Amino acid sequence: MDLEHINSDQIADKIYLIRGIKVMLDKDLAELYGVEARRLRQQVKRNANRFPQHFMFQLSVDEVNFMVTQNVSPSKKTFGGTLPYVFSEYGILMLANVIKSQQAIAMSIKIIEVFIKFREMLMNQKDILLKFEQLEKLVIQHDDDIQSIFNALKQLIQQKNEPREPVGFKLKSQ
Repeated sequence: MDLEHINSDQIADKIYLIRGIKVMLDKDLAELYGVEARRLRQQVKRNANRFPQHFMFQLSVDEVNFMVTQNVSPSKKTFGGTLPYVFSEYGILMLANVIKSQQAIAMSIKIIEVFIKFREMLMNQKDILLKFEQLEKLVIQHDDDIQSIFNALKQLIQQKNEPREPVGFKLKSQ
């Protein structure tokens, strides 16, 4: 795979949300790093102490079936007959240290940049959500104020028109 022609969108298309974590499949990383998936898994097994559970984990049968039904993968065969491993952002960084090829190092930098963009987009969404919440509170406050005005107007309209005593100074009769 030509490293120069890989763009952020192509990398982003290979990032999935599994167990609440953004991860990439071992076969996709192997392709991006320019190695066989089998070799990548071998290196991970040789360096298992570098890959704790939040760096890498193996998918369950149900998770693989879900990925197939969601058209992430055309069939289970594309996973190579074994349950695939997935790597978090931290696991991807560690893979570059384990694979030790120039392509793996360069590609891991590109991948991490995509993860950073995701994080920035999430922060922007949180800012927008906060502004919407502030607007909602303002609108609710205005709705309450408008309702109070309407209630006061209704009371004025419903008051009986009884004659009132004139306002002002009264002259005493002589």
